[in-house]
This record gives sequence, C-alpha cells and structure tokens, in this order.
Amino acid sequence: MPKKFRPQAGLYNPLMPLPIELAHRRYVQQAGWTQHLRRHLLARAGIANAQRVLEVGCGTGAVLRTISPAPRGILHGLDIDLPSLQLAQREVALANLIAGDAHRIPYANASFDIVLCHYLLLWLTHPAGALSEMRRVTRPGGAVLALAEPDYGLRVDKPESLAQLGHMQTEALRAQGANPDLGSQLPDLFEAAGFKNVQSGQLESESNHSSEDRQLEREVLRVDLENRISIDELDKLLKEDTLAWQQGCRVLHVPTFYAWAHVI
Repeated sequence: MPKKFRPQAGLYNPLMPLPIELAHRRYVQQAGWTQHLRRHLLARAGIANAQRVLEVGCGTGAVLRTISPAPRGILHGLDIDLPSLQLAQREVALANLIAGDAHRIPYANASFDIVLCHYLLLWLTHPAGALSEMRRVTRPGGAVLALAEPDYGLRVDKPESLAQLGHMQTEALRAQGANPDLGSQLPDLFEAAGFKNVQSGQLESESNHSSEDRQLEREVLRVDLENRISIDELDKLLKEDTLAWQQGCRVLHVPTFYAWAHVI
C-alpha cells in the first residue's frame, strides 16, 4: 500500500511565488503544453514496463497524475514544498510522496526504472548536481528525463511595445531565484552530470491561443510583476496585450527544451 508523504523537518519552499491554487492551475497548464511529447518520450524510455517511477519536483501532482507505469507499478513523487505535496496527495492518491531536496534525493542507488522532472531545473541552485542525483537513483538501463525547461533569453514578444512584459517577467524570475535562461543549456547539464548519448530538442510552441490560457497568463503576470510596476502601468500593458490577441498580431513564444538519456 503506498504511503502518505513523509515530511522532513525544515523543508519548505520560501521562494514559491504563486498562491497554491494558482500554482496548481499553472502546473496543469504546463502539463498540457508537454503532454504529447511527454507520452512519446516516456514510451521510448520504457514506461510500459517501469515498476518504479519517480518525479522529482512533482509539485501539486499535475504531471504525476498523468503517468501510467507497468501494472502494479508504483509512482513516487518528491518535492520540497509541503503545501504542494498536500495538494498532490489529493490529485494522485495512490502515489508515494515524500518531502525532500532534489540535490539530495533520499533514496538508495538504482531505486527507480524512470526518473523525470518537469519545469524544475531552472529553480535549482545546482541543476547538474540534481541531475547527477537523478542518475544515481536510476537503475542501469533506466532513463532520466528533463521534460521541459524554458529559455526566456530567447523569448519573442510582438508587437515590440509588449516586449517590456517579457523583460520584466524574466527579471522577476531571477529575483525569485530561478535561472530563466537555462533551457538551451540542458544538453551540457546532462553531460556534466555524467550522462552519455543525451538526446535533446525543443518543444513545439505552446502559443497560448485559448482565452483560458491567456487569462491564466495574465493572472501569473500580475503576481510576478506586482512589486516591479505600478498597477496602472500593468493594467495598461495587459489591456494592450488583450487587444493584440484580439487583432491577431500578438506573438508570445518562450523556447522550451527537453533532454533525456539512459543510465549506463
């Protein structure tokens, strides 16, 4: 029987910028962006035969709940944020969830068939070290996957008058402790962590075309930028953003990368 998550004393995420319910909606949105690629890569990694699967940085369970290991296989989730794990326990009731640090994964060597992360490494102090830990807890022949890491340094905003939004959000991410330029560094990070024959690429554009996606993006922007710009200035930019979408001239693209490799 899977166990409830086991909190370790002193673990929490002081930099989590979004209220938990908004964060969960954001994670679900991001999981939707990557679902087709995720299914493809997990199939190539052998998910159908995987008995033990770990998501590092599982958050509120938005990705973990979509993963189907082998019959009688067990899902495991690790996150440093206790409120996120509490919500994840409701989302993925039969998963083993534990509070812990991705830099010091609290599992023995070769514990899992597949280990994955999703929009995680940009938030870590030592992403190559965390990937090395993921490799350590994966059995030989298993696989480690980083399914999505954005690179805001390559972000495209059009019309040009809205580029300010991108610049401010990038700097807000830096202030929160993230490395918003990490995405294109993924292959080098995997190699630094000791992986061989790394396969990598770029996700297709998520393009935020639905009105629900655009509304959520504006909610996240309001939280990210609340201390970086006046409410009136932000309202003006968001109104221009809405009008640009309505007129069909808005472009918002953040290149997002993936990488994965088998453990030798």
